Amino acid sequence: MREPVPGVYASLDDLVRLQWRARGFTFRPRQPVHSLLAGRHGSRMRGRGLDFEELRDYLPGDDVRAIDWRVTARTGSPHVRVYTEERDRPLVLVVDQRQSMFFGTRRAMKSVAALEVAALAAWRALQQGDRVGGWVFDDERSTSLRPHRSRRAVLTLFDRLIACNHALEAGRARANHGRLNAVLADIRRQAPHDCVLLVISDFDGADEETRRSLMLLCERNTVVAIPVLDPTATNVPARGRFVATDGDVQVEIDLGAGKTRERIEAYGGARLNTLIEWQRQLGMAVLPITPADDPAAQLRRLIGARTRRRV
Repeated sequence: MREPVPGVYASLDDLVRLQWRARGFTFRPRQPVHSLLAGRHGSRMRGRGLDFEELRDYLPGDDVRAIDWRVTARTGSPHVRVYTEERDRPLVLVVDQRQSMFFGTRRAMKSVAALEVAALAAWRALQQGDRVGGWVFDDERSTSLRPHRSRRAVLTLFDRLIACNHALEAGRARANHGRLNAVLADIRRQAPHDCVLLVISDFDGADEETRRSLMLLCERNTVVAIPVLDPTATNVPARGRFVATDGDVQVEIDLGAGKTRERIEAYGGARLNTLIEWQRQLGMAVLPITPADDPAAQLRRLIGARTRRRV
């Protein structure tokens, strides 16, 4: 295991300390079915649960115990009360640690920011009594942990995240742009249904196959895409130089050249615009995170803003 370097490699202590900052965004019980990041909340199933949903005419086969006798007496015809059944919604984290994530210009690498977001989400879900599991993947392999409702399971997941994070290095083999699609295909086959699925990635290599996988996952789960994008993806500095590599070729980029800045901004902006369009098409929440700022504050702001718009 590497020696933790702040902003470059995460440590278990870093992720454990984030449990005290996992607040201000909620997996609160009894949120509406379509509410963002709902944990133990109302499902689409009808039954004798906690939340009243509607009052309607009695139909053959209805449970007689659901008859509302006062309304029945007042209207002269039998009516039943229908409730929304509370149902467990495990949180499944999908965390990208590919070579493309090993980049950052301010505060932290994208790879570290992804772990911070995952830790905040995991601690918050555990506080709400939800099960937590996840997938972590790099350019060659992936590992998964089934959802469990325990601190030990969360720490086990953190150990796997950190091991994958510490394997990143500048001289490693070039990025595998198709790896995201392979992992999403695995999740479609193996992940439980009716879960909250957080995909934390820079979405490098996202294409039509990615959209199709997310569409299929959205059919049976609440999917939240959390693109982790360095500030230079959409706002390139007017001057300066930085070095970039794909694992084979290393180049120094002069940001003073106007056309160079325009091309970088167009590339980063196109990726985010694609995700925003998928949000509209699939009903999938998209919460862009930058590693340059505090991830807890960003989650509180983004989730709070979406919740207010849905009220």
